[in-house]
Amino acid sequence: MADPGMSVTPYWELTFDADGDPDAAERDRLLGEIGGHGVHDLIVFAHGWNNDRSGATALYRRFFAPIPKLAPKARIGYAGVIWPSMRFCDEPIPDFPKSVVATEAEESPAPALDKDTRHALLETFPGRATVVDQIARMLDQRPANELEEFGRLVRLLVEVLPGGPQPLFAADTLAEGVPQSDPVLFTGDTAALCEEFAAALATLQGGGGAAGFALPNPWDGAKELLRQATYYAMKRRAGTVGERGLGRVVGQLAGAAPDVRVHLVGHSFGGRLVSFALRGLPDGVRTVKSVTLLQGAFSHYAFAARLPHDPRTGGVLQGQQNRIDGPLVCCYSHFDEALGTMYPLASRMADDCESALGEDVGRMLGAMWGAMGHDGVQEVPGTRALDLAAALRGPLAAPGCVNVDAAAVVKKGGPPSGAHSDIVHPELARVVLAAGHIA
Repeated sequence: MADPGMSVTPYWELTFDADGDPDAAERDRLLGEIGGHGVHDLIVFAHGWNNDRSGATALYRRFFAPIPKLAPKARIGYAGVIWPSMRFCDEPIPDFPKSVVATEAEESPAPALDKDTRHALLETFPGRATVVDQIARMLDQRPANELEEFGRLVRLLVEVLPGGPQPLFAADTLAEGVPQSDPVLFTGDTAALCEEFAAALATLQGGGGAAGFALPNPWDGAKELLRQATYYAMKRRAGTVGERGLGRVVGQLAGAAPDVRVHLVGHSFGGRLVSFALRGLPDGVRTVKSVTLLQGAFSHYAFAARLPHDPRTGGVLQGQQNRIDGPLVCCYSHFDEALGTMYPLASRMADDCESALGEDVGRMLGAMWGAMGHDGVQEVPGTRALDLAAALRGPLAAPGCVNVDAAAVVKKGGPPSGAHSDIVHPELARVVLAAGHIA
């Protein structure tokens, strides 16, 4: 078992590459060892954006820590998914104080990439060193009339080479069945997009009033364009790793240890990963007993059979909740500014660059492009709605979708992410246990 510093046992790690291929030694260790530990329930957690293995395991250690006391008689095993995603230095690690680098980045008037973010980009997009250097230089110098070149470099950084599986996982809801379709993030006018991001950032930071009287400098939104393009690539990758990687491993686990009940937990894009794992389960596998999404960074229509603005089309995961022998529990918070404003703005795929700001972003863009972690599962009949207190009283274990308003605890954080990473709470660990009916 990996990570001797982990506070819970037994604990395993499952590492996947960008195409969903697992580390065979780690997978075989889990399959070979779990039967000897008497595990009845296995909780599998997938992180969201993150820079390295140590950050992911730190999140798992903190989130899992209260569970043995909450369920002292349960025979629980734990698994942490490690997949290649990245985090910008100004994004907080869940339940960690801001780093010195993040604080310095906020205080700097220029949106330059710090060395840690550059390193993360190089690790996440290998072979793109020259492109990363050019992007960093342009963010430092803000050359006039070169935003289109900046946009070209951003698109070059995150493009997926043909022939691999990742393009198949690009679509979320709209343009279903057209996986090569990209959002306006990659096809629109770069200057107009950067202006939108700059204005949205000003609104989130309390400058919304001034933003209405003067056009923002498009370069003020250039780093956000890079961030959101990177996160779009991570979202696409999460689907790949979930279906081609984790789903298959859960199927193999069902063969090796058929009595082990599996509970999938995902934060941010990790929520998309564990949801796509349902699509990768072999036929007949019913060992997944619960799925808990914590601030899921994917479409709130993902599980819908029909979209309200296009009834001919369904969500990319329509009906997949029926693969769970128990509930799909979606914890969300309106304090999550990353998902409430930036996510719908970046996810829009319409071929125009017009949008409103402030409340209109939430109403106009959020309705079509809203995220699961901001307002819960949408357009799935029979979805139950609970506040956190009611969810903790339970029971949650009946099949179907359950929205849990977690704003009572998920509320800390400032721009650009809001409360997106504020997920390490005993109450949310209790929701996982309640969803899995783990006594």
